[in-house]
Amino acid sequence: MYIGLGIFLIVVGAILTFALHASVGAVDLNAIGWICMAAGVLAIVLSLIVTRRATGAGYSSRRVSHTDPATGTRVDEVDVDPHA
Repeated sequence: MYIGLGIFLIVVGAILTFALHASVGAVDLNAIGWICMAAGVLAIVLSLIVTRRATGAGYSSRRVSHTDPATGTRVDEVDVDPHA
């Protein structure tokens, strides 16, 4: 989701910086364009970092659920390997 926002900010920033040659009072559109492009790159980088962390890169886990035949209770086993 934030990758799309980052691309949008980069495009708007590039338009403000390179294509628009107007001035609005004391507002520097060139500086705002560069700020938008930097924010867009930051949004894309952070999105990739968060996505990689959320998908479990760097560790693996295994979850098994079964019913104990002797007692009839449910047993959950979770194994996590942080070095996978």
